[in-house]
Amino acid sequence: MITIVMGISGSGKTTVGKLLAQSLNWDFSDADDFHPSANIEKMSLGVPLEDADRLPWLLLLQATIDRWLLENKNVVLACSALKTSYREMLYRDQQGIKIVYLKCSFQLLAARLTSRENHYMKADLLLSQLDSLEEPEDAIIIDASQPLEVIVRQIRNHLMCG
Repeated sequence: MITIVMGISGSGKTTVGKLLAQSLNWDFSDADDFHPSANIEKMSLGVPLEDADRLPWLLLLQATIDRWLLENKNVVLACSALKTSYREMLYRDQQGIKIVYLKCSFQLLAARLTSRENHYMKADLLLSQLDSLEEPEDAIIIDASQPLEVIVRQIRNHLMCG
């Protein structure tokens, strides 16, 4: 099974994803690691990505997810997947993929991004991400302001029950 943990930058995708993967004894992967260097450079300069920038990244993620599904791998993937069209590209198998949306207030996101160090995604791109966000209707929706252990437990309960 592939579990995609999605949300705005600063929502906790990577932190929650790693803890969830560890608790399930699954592999973890971060979609940020699939970005071409041009995208990372753009974001580190505070320039929002456009759909054309994201397409090669999404196609690589899509191919990777297809491979994981063929190999019957259990993977937690941290991925922003902000737009419905992006999720549709990644949501390759309704039985084998679950999407978890870490929902978070603007204030908490801004605070987390402001305190973040050594990451190319800075707080000044938060508004562009919020503008791009199309909240999913078919995801497991989790309040990302809760303690990490509560978030992971809630996700595990949803995955095990349905």
